[in-house]
Amino acid sequence: MTGQGIIRMRLDCLVLAGWLACAAATGQPSQSDALDRFIKQQREIDKQLERDRVEVAPIGSLVDFQWGGWVDYFFMRYDDGQQESRVAHRPGTALWTRISIDGGAHEIFARMRLRYSYFRPGDEGAARQEDWFGPEFDQLWYQVDWGKALRLAAPGDPFQVTTRVGRQTVQFGTGFVLDLPMDAVLIDARLYDLRVQGLLGRAIRNLPNVVRDNAVESHSDRNFAGMQLSYEGWEQHVPFVYWLLNDDRTKERPKDPFQDYSYDSFYLGGGAAGEIVKDLRYWGEGVMQFGRSFGDGAWRSRDYIEAWGWNAGIEKLWHTAWRPRLSFEYMFGSGDADRIYNAVGSRGGNRSGTPDRGFSGFGFRDTGLALAPTVTNLHIFKVGGSVTPFEKVQLLREMELGTNWFLYVKNQGRGAISDSTADNFDPYVGWGMDYFVNWRLTSDLAFTIRCGTFFPGQAYSDQDTRYFLLTGLTWSF
Repeated sequence: MTGQGIIRMRLDCLVLAGWLACAAATGQPSQSDALDRFIKQQREIDKQLERDRVEVAPIGSLVDFQWGGWVDYFFMRYDDGQQESRVAHRPGTALWTRISIDGGAHEIFARMRLRYSYFRPGDEGAARQEDWFGPEFDQLWYQVDWGKALRLAAPGDPFQVTTRVGRQTVQFGTGFVLDLPMDAVLIDARLYDLRVQGLLGRAIRNLPNVVRDNAVESHSDRNFAGMQLSYEGWEQHVPFVYWLLNDDRTKERPKDPFQDYSYDSFYLGGGAAGEIVKDLRYWGEGVMQFGRSFGDGAWRSRDYIEAWGWNAGIEKLWHTAWRPRLSFEYMFGSGDADRIYNAVGSRGGNRSGTPDRGFSGFGFRDTGLALAPTVTNLHIFKVGGSVTPFEKVQLLREMELGTNWFLYVKNQGRGAISDSTADNFDPYVGWGMDYFVNWRLTSDLAFTIRCGTFFPGQAYSDQDTRYFLLTGLTWSF
């Protein structure tokens, strides 16, 4: 049994779940909008730096035990539209272990994290200047392969079933509607080339809520149920369809007698992902959203949700010098012209008695570092690429340089977006550009630097350019 080092640079959005404060629905800039964007910016870093764990334990052993961890430190400096410069530090550490029993018939994975956050005095806004989070499990699950465990099936048999129970990240489709950590039971069954995934889950309560209202934004109590059907018989293409139900049971803190915040939604979606030709990858997903929500000032009657959204992208890789990569992505979430103050909440949101056409899901997409909006009432166009230009220099051969450029346009010009500082009734939100450097110095030491810039359009009365800078170092063991 040996410890296996990994490089995992995850910036966990749980770090700032307790930092969120109220956002009054008056159309004025709010602290929680800025912190909401900050959390989303961290999750984007988390996604981009994620690396797969390497499995090296003996294949034939009855019990395969692995362990590892990392220590990291991140520095952030950013402009949130309210204060020109905020500075935050975030050191952290993690320990993980994986146990595989009887050739993978049973598997246990646990990861515990401890983090400390510190703002420069005067920069904390609605958050606490310094805070400890953890130690806590952000992943803790048990998985059983029923065919192997009960000796009912061999690896080549047409019918296979696994069940995973515990805290895990669940994704449907390409992750546009659902890409969320939760406490869940996930059943994965395969019959020949047909794959069926069933979900029963519950939101982690200290995660930020999709509804951005003072009384419920800092916590979430939601039940999820869903099913995804995909076909894996084609070598280069995987089509899928799914349905997802969200049952909102979040309690208000404090109780608001003149406003209800429940947001119950149902999604029907489908799409495909694969390769058009070698090294030309594509993905696409479309979804219709239904359900019931409470409009502004409503506490007795609810409005019907009638929203929709889609996402499509293409990425080309070249196995040549510099290993260049180019990509294009288009994201869209419908908007509601009635939501002139709050795009993703009840108070200041939809005009009561009218259909709620503001799209809101539980997925994740890279929408830029400096603005980092949710895909609600927006057309977002993204073009990006990266290279590794120093392959012949030993120390720099694993250094990746890249950039992403964004254009933001409203679906409904009068409607709000997730950034409440966009206070003008104009469809042009603006554009942004991100640059990044990922450098693997050694097998167990990695460095990153990421910077983003947002140039506001006519949707903003404040035309000042916004900036975001992050640097970080991770040592794995």
